[in-house]
Amino acid sequence: MSGIVGIVNLDGKPIDKQLLQQMTEFMNYRGPDDRNIWFDGHVGFGHTLLRTTSESAREQQPFCLNGQVWIVADARVDSRAELIQKFNGDIALETATDAELILHAYCHWGEDCLKHLLGDFAFAIWDSRRQRLFCARDHFGVKPFYYAPVGNCLIFGNTLNSLRIHPYVCDRLNDLAIADFLLFGDNQESDTTAFADIQRLPPAHYLTWSNLGLNIKRYWTLPLDGYIRYKRPEEYVEHFRELMGTTVSDRLRTNRVAVSMSGGMDSTTIAATACQLCNQDTFDLKAFTVVYDKLIPDEERYYSGLVAEALGIPIHYLVADDYTLFGKAEQPRSGYAEPSNVSVLPILADRLKQIAAHSRVLLDGNGGDPVFYSWGAYFYFAYLVKNWQLGRPLVDTIEYVVSHKRLPQPGVRSRVKRWLGIRPPVPAYPSWINTDFSAKWDLTGRWEQFYREKPLIHPVRPEAYQQLTSLSWSFLFERYDPGVTGLPVEVRYPFFDLRLVNYLLAIPPVPWCLHKELMRVAMRGILPESVRLRPKSPLAGDPISLLLKQAGSQWMDRFELAPVLTKYVKRNALPLVSGIKQDINEVWIDLRVLNLNYWLQHLQTFNYKSAKEENYAF
Repeated sequence: MSGIVGIVNLDGKPIDKQLLQQMTEFMNYRGPDDRNIWFDGHVGFGHTLLRTTSESAREQQPFCLNGQVWIVADARVDSRAELIQKFNGDIALETATDAELILHAYCHWGEDCLKHLLGDFAFAIWDSRRQRLFCARDHFGVKPFYYAPVGNCLIFGNTLNSLRIHPYVCDRLNDLAIADFLLFGDNQESDTTAFADIQRLPPAHYLTWSNLGLNIKRYWTLPLDGYIRYKRPEEYVEHFRELMGTTVSDRLRTNRVAVSMSGGMDSTTIAATACQLCNQDTFDLKAFTVVYDKLIPDEERYYSGLVAEALGIPIHYLVADDYTLFGKAEQPRSGYAEPSNVSVLPILADRLKQIAAHSRVLLDGNGGDPVFYSWGAYFYFAYLVKNWQLGRPLVDTIEYVVSHKRLPQPGVRSRVKRWLGIRPPVPAYPSWINTDFSAKWDLTGRWEQFYREKPLIHPVRPEAYQQLTSLSWSFLFERYDPGVTGLPVEVRYPFFDLRLVNYLLAIPPVPWCLHKELMRVAMRGILPESVRLRPKSPLAGDPISLLLKQAGSQWMDRFELAPVLTKYVKRNALPLVSGIKQDINEVWIDLRVLNLNYWLQHLQTFNYKSAKEENYAF
């Protein structure tokens, strides 16, 4: 929602006002509505405001209570009415900003305020009474938070490149993070970035600093317990509808919203729920969809169009057929804060620009797949038998057969394969990784560890638990954050609402999580039947493979390697990618070299120490 930055001079040196202003001004693109700084002695905060809720009309940060406790926050607090009731104070729900609520929660409970906060947030609080800094990041890491303990400074914020402006922060790369990108596409450490000086606060963690030093602690883990069993099937559906309404409602709070809507169940359920909640005479909801009309067979235009017509909302299609791989990637301003896949960046950029012209809030269906993910009935039935609920597997199976005219997927085959040690083949280790670099960091061992089978933790839904706790989600959230995209669009994810996740992990997966049964039943009579009953349908073809076969793609085999990249890669060992028929997963791995090459060139040509916000755009 907003840009936040802060500096604490650990040696007591007064804050450099001009430097704090420069770091704050850099974030204007992500918070164009207001900009303020506050500093007192050796502590300073900066904030740029992006108004996305009705309450933010009067918001001004940094915000203070009693002249002693200051906050700077990028936050959307959910369940606001329930939180205010806990304060036993006179706080107006209609006007209280989310930053105010967080600060009141801190003054009421201290660090335990995190037990009472729901939503997406990254914030820093300076408590002058205790000379103490307290920072936190939300449960799933939707909001980013970075910090750099360098020299006699602690620098922090939610925009990585803003931190790089500080003269104490150097551009020395974190070699292990670079290796992880080349091998896996993402950093495999939750607490580091591509820069050696800048750290990442992991999701569900908080940071404190005082004269006792710097401490990082986890405040929440996805629960392993919780079991919900209702007498009537209708109760599961009613509870889901209630929670879905609450999670979407908490993410609206404005009168203009965009929804990313394909023809699948997740995004269409969000769109349908938003329509039910809002008066369409005063609420402007518009759907956006990326489609292919020629490059590959694509049915998303048809199915998303059916839903838009049924819901009575307009839909905008971005046709992606004519986009090229790495289009505009040579432009310095089109880079990410960290290495990423920029091969299809123009599609994402144009899509977000179109959305930004309509709304500052985008509802997104990511999270629907992992929270419903299931290998079958095996773990659930095994759990019931272990807990002496011997009749339940039979009852649930009969109910499923009566409803679906088939047996539920047992999931036994995957379990037997696990017992026998039968695993999918491990991709070949990239031969183009620099040998000395690989040996220094034991990258072959890291490769093998990555593809090693992960332990199953959750007793009933281990597959969903594994998916939901994957590091890849927080990195995905960061890529869509305004601090990275350069566009004032806040993406909100209803399926990553803590209340909804806890519920879906606690209900019987048979039948409710198999093929997203619960969502399909809940949408009966709301979504068109052809969409509601449509099986999950990935794209019928792979656009990347087809683009690589097109004329003119040979340049990707002849690109000039950035000098610094030779530390990581053997140029003469890079395989050809254009026109080659090979496994797409191997192609994605090989293309990471070109992605990294563009990012390194951007790093060398763009000087963040003297950067202004107008020079940085997606």
